[in-house]
Amino acid sequence: MQRYPRNLTGHGATPPDAKWPNGAKLAISLVLNYEEGGENCLLHGDAASEGFLSDIPGAAPWPGQRHWNMESIYDYGARAGFWRLHRLFTERKLPVTIYGVATALARNPEQVAAMKAAEWEIASHGLKWIEHRDMSEEDERTAIAEAIRLHTEVVGSPPRGWYTGRASINTVRLAAETGQLDWISDTYDDDLPHWMEFGPRDQLILPYTLEANDMRFATSPGWVTGADFESYLKDAFDVLYAEGEAGAPKMLSIGLHCRLIGRPGKIAGLIRFLDHALAHERVWFARRIDIARHWAKTHPHQRRSRPSQMDKPDFIARFGGIYEHSAWVAERAYDLELGPAHDSAIGLANAMARAFRSAPRDARMAVLRAHPDLAGKLAAAKRLTAESTQEQASAGLDALTDDERIHFQNLNTAYVDKHGFPFIIAVRDNTKATILSAFETRLANDTETEFATACRQVERIAELRLKEILP
Repeated sequence: MQRYPRNLTGHGATPPDAKWPNGAKLAISLVLNYEEGGENCLLHGDAASEGFLSDIPGAAPWPGQRHWNMESIYDYGARAGFWRLHRLFTERKLPVTIYGVATALARNPEQVAAMKAAEWEIASHGLKWIEHRDMSEEDERTAIAEAIRLHTEVVGSPPRGWYTGRASINTVRLAAETGQLDWISDTYDDDLPHWMEFGPRDQLILPYTLEANDMRFATSPGWVTGADFESYLKDAFDVLYAEGEAGAPKMLSIGLHCRLIGRPGKIAGLIRFLDHALAHERVWFARRIDIARHWAKTHPHQRRSRPSQMDKPDFIARFGGIYEHSAWVAERAYDLELGPAHDSAIGLANAMARAFRSAPRDARMAVLRAHPDLAGKLAAAKRLTAESTQEQASAGLDALTDDERIHFQNLNTAYVDKHGFPFIIAVRDNTKATILSAFETRLANDTETEFATACRQVERIAELRLKEILP
C-alpha cells in the first residue's frame, strides 16, 4: 500500500469565505524577520560565517573564519534598518508580526522593548538562523524546545506562532507536536489559512511567502530597486483585492528583513506600496495571531474519516458497494497511491475509476451485468440495493404507470438480448423522459460502443454515489 502525503488539493475550486472582520476584502500580514545576532557566526558557536541573504554578491560561508563584511551588514539591520522600519510602521499605526530568532532577540533587548511597546506580535523564528535540513529529528526537537524556552525568557511570554524558514522535512510536525502554537507558517502553499492534523493535534497553518518578500533583493532573479518591489506588491495587492471584491477574500503576506528593506533606497518602494494599500477601503492589516484567532473561530477544524487514512477492511466496508456488487473495485483502488487528493468524492471516484478501467474486460463486463434493469423485476420485488432504489426513485422510475412499466421492460429485454448486459445510465443526471430517449437511441448502437458507454455511465454512477458521502 502506498500513500502520498502531499496535499495538492487544498481548498479546491471553492475556497471558504474568509469573512474577515468588518467585511474586509483583503487581509495583509506585515512580517519583519528579526535575525540579526542569530545568523551563522563563529561568535555564535558555528563552524562558518553566514552566506545567506545579504547584499554581498556571491556570498558563501567562510569555514573557520569570521566574515567582517557579512557581520556588519547584519549589524546594519539591527542598528539602523530596524529603527527606520519601526518609525514607518508606528507612524502609520500598522500592526506587525516579528519572526524573532530567539538568540537574536536575546542580543537585542532595546529592539525587543520597542516591539513590545508597539504591541507587535513576536513569534518564534527558531533558536538560530541556520539550516535545519540535515538536523536529526531529535536535535531539531531539542532546538525547538530551547527556542521556546529562550524566547519566553527574553520576551516575557511564550511565542504563539512559529516560522523556521530554513526548515527540514520534520519542522512543521515537530513544531505542531509542542502543542503550544496557535499558528505555524513553514508552508507557502495557499492564499488562505488551512488546518493540518498531526496525531491528536489540529494545527492551524498560515502560509507565508518567498515572493512578496524583500529577500529577492539578495537573490537572483530578484529586485534591483525599491520600485521593483513596489510594483510587485501593488500587482499582488490589486489582484487579491479584486478577488475580494468578487466575493473571495484572501490573505497577502509580505516578508521583510531589517538589513534589506531597511536600506533607504529599498524602503522607498515599501512606503509607496503602503500608501497605495492604505488608500483602499476595507483592507485589514493584521498580526498573524489576529488572523489565526479569526480563522480558528470562523473556520474551526472538523475531523472526518479520510479514505486515504483508512485501513483496508474499513475502506472496503465503506466503499465496496460503490460499484454495484463489485467490492473488488474498492480493493484495487485501495492499493493505489492514495493521498489527500483522494479524500474527496472526485478524488476517490478517480482512483476507483482507474481500478475499474485497468481491469480485464471480463471483470468490467461482470460489473455491467451486476447492475439491475431499470424499472425491472428486481425493482418491482424491492430487491435493489439501497443506492439503486434511491437512484431509480429520483427519476420517478418507482412510480410508473402500467404502460410505462411494460415499455421499460420491453426495452430492457431488447437491449440485453442485443448487447448481453443491462442498459446502464446515471439516473440522477436524467429525467424519466431523457432516460427513455437515451434508451431508444442507444439500443441501435453496436455492442462495442455500448460497452464503452455503459462503462462510462458506471463510473458516473460511482462518482454520484461518492458525492453523497464525501465532500
